[in-house]
Amino acid sequence: MVTMMFSFRLLAQPKASPPRTHAHVVASRVVRCVASTSRLSSSNTDPVSPTGAGTSAAAIRHKIETFNNKSNRLRPSLSTKLSHAGLSSSHNEKSSRKESNAPLSPPLDLATTYERPSSGDYGDGNIYSRSCNPTRHLLEEALGGLEMSSINCLPSSDEELSAPTFAFSSGMAAVASLLLACKSPVKLLIPKDVYHGVPTQLHSSLKDHGVAHEAVDMTSSSEIRQKIKENMESNVTLVVWIETPSNPLCQVTDIRAVCDVVRKVRSQNGSNRVLTVVDSTWAPPTITQPLSLGADAVLHSGTKYLGGHSDVLLGAVSCSPKTENGVWLADRLKAVQTSVGAVASPLECWLTLRGLRTLHLRVERQCQTALKLAQYLNGYKDVMKCHYPGLECHPQHELAMQQMSAQGKGRKDRMYGGMLSFEVKSESWAMAVAGAVRTIRRATSLGGTETLIEHRASIEPPERRTSPMGLLRLSVGLEDVEDLQHDLEIALDVASEVMASSENE
Repeated sequence: MVTMMFSFRLLAQPKASPPRTHAHVVASRVVRCVASTSRLSSSNTDPVSPTGAGTSAAAIRHKIETFNNKSNRLRPSLSTKLSHAGLSSSHNEKSSRKESNAPLSPPLDLATTYERPSSGDYGDGNIYSRSCNPTRHLLEEALGGLEMSSINCLPSSDEELSAPTFAFSSGMAAVASLLLACKSPVKLLIPKDVYHGVPTQLHSSLKDHGVAHEAVDMTSSSEIRQKIKENMESNVTLVVWIETPSNPLCQVTDIRAVCDVVRKVRSQNGSNRVLTVVDSTWAPPTITQPLSLGADAVLHSGTKYLGGHSDVLLGAVSCSPKTENGVWLADRLKAVQTSVGAVASPLECWLTLRGLRTLHLRVERQCQTALKLAQYLNGYKDVMKCHYPGLECHPQHELAMQQMSAQGKGRKDRMYGGMLSFEVKSESWAMAVAGAVRTIRRATSLGGTETLIEHRASIEPPERRTSPMGLLRLSVGLEDVEDLQHDLEIALDVASEVMASSENE
């Protein structure tokens, strides 16, 4: 039997090897070169021991990695980086936590204060958790790398860049901290369709602190250009606030085009105090990376997709290391984070790191399901309109195809987000649909594993209500698409029956 098995192995056709890229060919040559050099420099002719074999192999691999890092070859993909978010390494020389027997889960450091050494000099060590916490630092480091991953993969990128990132106690704390970092007086140009929490904060907490705002159609480059020129006062810090896709109408803003407009107007007027900030909560780094499109900063409510399990309250801002305003803002934002102290807790940071490790898988599934549900709803008899960038009838569909595919190259790889909204005939219709769902849960927030539905107009301040009264927002989770479609079908039929009955009474 042994002889037969051995013969079979000899006669069996070898499996076809996957195609080898130029980078893999070069790496193979480096392996042979390094290994040959190592043998020549070794005076030990005895067979290598198992321990020695591992040590020698690690040394050779380190030399290969050094070569690859210098020549920008074989850098890990975004999915691989996400899978290892927050992990230390026994091998990575650049790791901030290089250690032997490295833990394969990020440590949760709950300490608020750290012992002062005998000399009295803390050096670069930790002092107090408001200024620095190891778990928060891991999250900020991971997010900073993710936001720059598109740029780091370019052939022209000689070194891996990381965006200075700051984690806050909530998304709204991140918004307030970013505005505090700007020189007063400050004026925001915000989208006409925007998360209602932003104008609410501007109208309430910040209105008496030199922060003004004006609503602009962010899908119109000409209107943006005109509004920037009108507000180019020497003593005003102008913040162009982009939210894409917008909440709840899913409007898509051309980030690169807006940043180009800002840059041209800024150079013509000789003023640098015009910043571009993108709230990319609905399009996490697996979909869109605004810093690679020219933005000075990108903001996320980590409560949503980054955490991904409806158990985190956290916000984050990443500043571009490639723009003058991004570098300027990072220095000031760090000072605000430390002095004001609205920092993310260690536990929230740890939970967000856990969420990042499955972000690519969750978002891909949510995008696939959202597209199928949007296509279903768009053709349903009682649905007046469906808002989703993946639909060909969406006014910015072509732009979404270009901008919302951070890790996809082909048409089938494009991801348009896990958020959509649809409109029915009236507020009562919408409330009936929301009241009839069962698999889908009726709640605010978004980005979790469970699908949520919400009537937006009823949660917005009445004096600043912008959502259509018949609009329902849908945050798509990880359930089976057929279960969700069936739930919506029943809910829409029930709503139709309820409204027909009320008309007959």
